[in-house]
Amino acid sequence: MDPIIYTSPSPSELADRFANQLIEWAKNSSEKAFHVALSGGKTPSIFFSLLAKKYSTEVPWHKVHFWWGDERMVGPDDAQSNYGEVYNLLFSKVNIQPEQIHRIRGEAEMEAEITRYQQEIENLVPTANGWPKFDLIMLGLGDDGHTASIFPNNLILLESDKTTARANHPISGQLRITLTGKVLNNAKRVVFLATGESKANIYKSIMQHDQVSQTYPASYIQPTGELYWFIDEACAGKVL
Repeated sequence: MDPIIYTSPSPSELADRFANQLIEWAKNSSEKAFHVALSGGKTPSIFFSLLAKKYSTEVPWHKVHFWWGDERMVGPDDAQSNYGEVYNLLFSKVNIQPEQIHRIRGEAEMEAEITRYQQEIENLVPTANGWPKFDLIMLGLGDDGHTASIFPNNLILLESDKTTARANHPISGQLRITLTGKVLNNAKRVVFLATGESKANIYKSIMQHDQVSQTYPASYIQPTGELYWFIDEACAGKVL
């Protein structure tokens, strides 16, 4: 299935468009719970702030469960914590129950946390095709084509038989926990959020399926469900 592409003039307008789409999906879901895996990054941070400031009364908070596609092995108060960012921008400002927030405990012992987080996902997220099936997975696009914490030097994570796995940044060596490729590709919906000229060449390469794109983990995200790209004009410029 070809991706569905939405192009907005600016990151803020992209965030607004995605916010409305997420609210529509969550409200229209016939299930009691709507499971979303979140992404870190600059564009998602605009989105989280917007949900808190503009849409705090429109999101059906009672049914949305929040997870993370990846997390750095740092505590929740660390400036690099994906959970910490979302808590500060969104969760601390809206009426959501703590049991609906399923964070990766970056301060924990890594191997034990990989197992614990995998078990929590498998206990609560519905399954299909033998894998957890999230209603929505948000993903970013790194300057090296990585997504979640699947980097070009570790494409093997795309085929892992585990739900969650150890990852590390190829330059800094920073340790992370990430969802694996088969989980990402089993989602009902995957949404990439990508903005800025720095992403334009990578986005163009992925859209054109050229040889270089084969080195980008993001190019292998082709879910059984729907694939969306929410991009701004700066990112889209080379393929407009």
